[in-house]
Amino acid sequence: MITDHLSNLSRYLGIHPALDAAIWWLEENDISRLPNGRTEIDGQQVFINVMDAELRPAEGAEFEFHRLYADLQIDLTGSEYWAWTDQAEITKPLDEQADCGFAAGPEKSSGLLGQDRFALFLPGEYHKPSCISPESAALRKAVVKIRMTDEPRGL
Repeated sequence: MITDHLSNLSRYLGIHPALDAAIWWLEENDISRLPNGRTEIDGQQVFINVMDAELRPAEGAEFEFHRLYADLQIDLTGSEYWAWTDQAEITKPLDEQADCGFAAGPEKSSGLLGQDRFALFLPGEYHKPSCISPESAALRKAVVKIRMTDEPRGL
């Protein structure tokens, strides 16, 4: 998990070629101008899902996890609370087609997005995005999906 200010995003170049492609695209384009839905950057390797979302209470919400893709979460309007853990029990096994499963566990780290901050959750990391913040119960956000591996990461 990495959280930082969007102005520092280029500091993470070199971690992975697909992440580099996402960073270069984000530096050259205005993500806030994208329509809701999917925008492909590099086919199945890098794409962006933009959505208007009602936020959920963090208490009782499950963590999600992915095995192939990293999630680069960016709030375009409003803000959201997020959480991360390294201890969770799977409640819904990974859906291979969606590359998404769910788990329950204690929060180990958390924070707020919005105001040009981002969170990057890597494959295999349990994360809980899209939770109500002190400032917002709804928002517009972009999730950049970055394929980091061809081999699923075990959980």
